[in-house]
Amino acid sequence: MAASEENSALFPIFVLTMIALPLVPYTFVNIYLTFRKKSQNVNCHCSACFRSGKYRKSIFKRISNFSTYSNLTVLLLWAVVVLLVFYIKHLNTEIQIFEPFSILGLEPGVSESEIKKAYRKLSILYHPDKNPDPEAHKYFIDYISKAYQALTDPISRENFEKYGHPDGRQGLQMGIALPQFLLNIDGASGGILLLGIVGVCIILPLTIAVIYLSRSSKYTGNYVMHHTMYAYYHFMKPSLAPSKVMEVFIRAAEYMEIPVRRTDEESLQKLFVLVRSELNLDLRNIRQEQAKFWKQHPALVKTELLMQAHLTRETAALSPYLQRDFKKMLALAPRLLEELMKMAIIPRTQQGHGWLRPAIGVIELSQSIIQKVRSFQDLCEMKPQERAELLTQVAGFSDYEAQDVEIVLEMMPSISIDLTCETEGEEGIQEGDIVTMQAWITLSRWNGSIRALPHAPYFPYEKEENFWLLLADGSSNDVWMSQKVNFMDETTAIIAASKAIQELKEGSGASAKEISISVKEAIDRVKAGSRLVMGKFQAPSEGNYNLTSYCLCDSWIGCDAKSNVRLKVLKRSRAGTRNVVSADEVPSLEDGAEDEDEDGEDEYDDDYESEYSEDDEDIRGKDAKGAVANGSVHDDDDDDVKGSSSDEGSESDEN
Repeated sequence: MAASEENSALFPIFVLTMIALPLVPYTFVNIYLTFRKKSQNVNCHCSACFRSGKYRKSIFKRISNFSTYSNLTVLLLWAVVVLLVFYIKHLNTEIQIFEPFSILGLEPGVSESEIKKAYRKLSILYHPDKNPDPEAHKYFIDYISKAYQALTDPISRENFEKYGHPDGRQGLQMGIALPQFLLNIDGASGGILLLGIVGVCIILPLTIAVIYLSRSSKYTGNYVMHHTMYAYYHFMKPSLAPSKVMEVFIRAAEYMEIPVRRTDEESLQKLFVLVRSELNLDLRNIRQEQAKFWKQHPALVKTELLMQAHLTRETAALSPYLQRDFKKMLALAPRLLEELMKMAIIPRTQQGHGWLRPAIGVIELSQSIIQKVRSFQDLCEMKPQERAELLTQVAGFSDYEAQDVEIVLEMMPSISIDLTCETEGEEGIQEGDIVTMQAWITLSRWNGSIRALPHAPYFPYEKEENFWLLLADGSSNDVWMSQKVNFMDETTAIIAASKAIQELKEGSGASAKEISISVKEAIDRVKAGSRLVMGKFQAPSEGNYNLTSYCLCDSWIGCDAKSNVRLKVLKRSRAGTRNVVSADEVPSLEDGAEDEDEDGEDEYDDDYESEYSEDDEDIRGKDAKGAVANGSVHDDDDDDVKGSSSDEGSESDEN
């Protein structure tokens, strides 16, 4: 029984040790990472974004940010640790070491008469004839009698001095730090132990797995429903006009799950009147078109009306319930638009190419949802003094409002593209070669920062800037290469660029010194605001290909860049030349947009005019503006520091 009691006393210590071993280092690491993070404010500082409230950290937001599952689990475990320490500190059961002098209440070295005298006193208190208590009887036999024997009997005293026990050498005892009732496996506790093992080791993991699989089976890795991916893939067409992208976007299963209440009908009817001009209804058969619109699935009607209300700034007409649905819809929009973009550029043709026209339409829709403003191009090109006079004297802005405009303009990104295409280890590009595309995307702003959140006062959530690099053939509507680029995480970009450059140089047979220099140059470029994009594609058949590299921003309107790329593919042979890629610099999307004719409108099957839907023959006919060197594409925006856009933008980008 003594051993069992000692085991039970050790159980809380064992539990405390098992909890503290992972908890203490995990807590210190989290605290270190929290204080190590630089609190850099990258959001827009204009008064409109400040009034929107999405960047203000209220008490509720701070509590919500702290109340993650990880933090709550850590707090709960620390509470358990405190309780265990308190319990162990006040634990009555102690492991008693056999010490005969202490048991008899004597000091070491006393005479034998003092020992006998102390023994007689304790016998009066604990002897079975004097005290019928079983615990007193047990204590008298196990401790008092053995202590008296160890101090008076010569043999017992010799054993105690040698082995620490009057009975001589004791065997090694091993204990299990478990409660006493679990160790009584011969009784009812055996079933409790079995149930505990089965429940914790089998039933609990299976239950968690079933719940997780049942919930995650509806979603992909990007937390988008499988039904949404199927709908986007099914309704995405190569000739999808930008004005029709909205009709595909609203078919997300997440939007179909938003409830449609009977009380919403009146508000939706009023909203329909306000946004009717944006619904692409045929005015010649307006009654039939309206009836057809209302015959759609109620969730589709509601989602499109709410989205158009956001684009036309008519959200003040929404009821409180619709306001809640509206915010939920906008919260889902960024990742749904990203998946819609992936469905547009996913390889569909035999050559593994995606579709350019719907991809541009998705980006334009994303820009409109995040910002929904007119082009900044003319305003950006003015000198600061001229711009201030225009805003204050002509537009009637106050100095404070003019300062807000300057703040936003200083945050606008300017993008340049430096792109090369070549076959590793070979001279020139030949049919069937695996072509390596290397592109450096460089971002700059007037305020000198790289990381920033876009100016979006009417979008109620924080949204990071994302850029999409597309290498496309506009004449065939094919996207040859695509990659999403983000400038928020510099560390990850440095690691990726270093690894890519190292592998590229090793494949070309460069020396270790050359590899080290190239990696260092890549790291410096990343720190200066560039991101490396690498990709491979198979060279097509022999011929000259007029491609276009696009860098499209999903958040800012008028901050995209593109450049023309001429790719020469040689017939399959050993001969060839190295300089096979040339470029016409097109620093702004405005170039060529003014020459757009009605042929683009016929291809789109409506009256929507995109700033990217240029006539490819016009592009080929333009004089080369950029420098061509070693198969590189350099898109320098010296004359357009703030980015550029066509004056003739999408009609849905106005208001």
